[in-house]
This record gives sequence, C-alpha cells and structure tokens, in this order.
Amino acid sequence: MNSQQQDTHLIEVKDISKQYPNGDSIVHAIQHMNFYIDDGEFVTVMGQSGSGKSTLLSILGGLNHPTDGRVLIDTLDIYNLTIEQRADFRSEYIGIIFQSFQLIPYLTVLENVKLPMAITGISAQQQEEMALAVLEKVGLTNKGDRLPDQLSGGEQERVAIARAIVNRPPILLADEPTGNLDSDNAAGIMNLLEQLNKKEGQTIIMVTHNPEISKYSGRVIFVKDGICTEQ
Repeated sequence: MNSQQQDTHLIEVKDISKQYPNGDSIVHAIQHMNFYIDDGEFVTVMGQSGSGKSTLLSILGGLNHPTDGRVLIDTLDIYNLTIEQRADFRSEYIGIIFQSFQLIPYLTVLENVKLPMAITGISAQQQEEMALAVLEKVGLTNKGDRLPDQLSGGEQERVAIARAIVNRPPILLADEPTGNLDSDNAAGIMNLLEQLNKKEGQTIIMVTHNPEISKYSGRVIFVKDGICTEQ
C-alpha cells in the first residue's frame, strides 16, 4: 500500500449516488454520500432493511458501479479502472464476508478457503499452508476436510471469514456477519472480527441493523433512505 499523507484517507467516498430503474420510476438507493475511513478503523454502517447500506457496501467493494460520484481507495479511483483491473484490485485489497456465507457446497472447507488464491499465482503448497493457517486463526483447525453442510451456522460463518482474509487484504467488508446466528455464535464472530482489527490491523467495514453488534466498532455511519449521517 502507498504511504499516506496526513490529509489523505484509506477510503474516500465523494458524493456517490446510486439509482435503479423501477418500472416508470427511479429508485434512489444512495443519495450524495460523502465520508472517509482511515486505515485501521472498525466502522459500522447501520440502518434498516432497504436503507441502502448493502448497496453502499457493494460499491465500496468494487462490485456495483455508482451512478454518480467517486470512490477512492488508497488514493486510487476504483471505478476508473477496467473490469479486469478492478478484479485484480479486489483480490489484493478487499475481503468480503457475504450475508449468506456463499460457500460452495461440494467443496471442502479447505477448498472453499483456497478459492480467492486461485488467480494469485501462489504455489499450491503455499496456498495449502496459508489456508491451514487461517483456519487455525478462526478456530477450525480440524474441520478442513468437512463439507459446508456438515458445519453449524457459526462454523460456516468462520469459514466465510477465513476465505475473506486468506489473501491478507487490508480491507474487510462484512455484510450482516451475525444475521443468521444465535447470540452466542454472534458474540464469537464479533470477537474474532475485533481481534482481526486490533491485532492484525485490518480495516473493517461492517453492515448491520443490530445496535448491539455496532458496539464492537469505533464509529457508526447511519444510513436512512439512501442518506448517511454520522453518530
């Protein structure tokens, strides 16, 4: 990553909007958002269903081109990149924990975790070592040969986190990471994310509608009707 000057930020969101056609009308999913996130922060994006928070996360992840505005990550305007360049950028910079795990059901836990390394040119032996190391980090050392449906919901979420961090991306995006879990498993997942932020220095941006979960982060950005405000 580039060394950052004092007046620059890891992520800068500049007047972004996102509109979708809906029959004869236009849905304004995001409206003129402006904010920044610094390296090493743990930020929660909070709002009710349909508020625009998941749309925002997909834009930050380079997956959803905004209608207007710019997203700068490490001073790079990511939507000025070609599709191929943006895919390479995501591989290096961004790990994404999807709301519904999105594990491949016919691949083992270890194979699922290795998936992001398929396009990196990392040797097979090093991929194996990195995947095993990250499974140990999330507490699944002995589950590498299991299939996803042989795991509990909390374990599946840990596999999703392991897959998101195996390439050691500086930015981790988490979409409702505890949304499908009971309170005990949710606390375990949040403790894990907190460790990744505080011990590994990963910048984490987490979407949630749950005020209890937001307490783990250092800053909250509220989204309502596509408009964001800070706490």
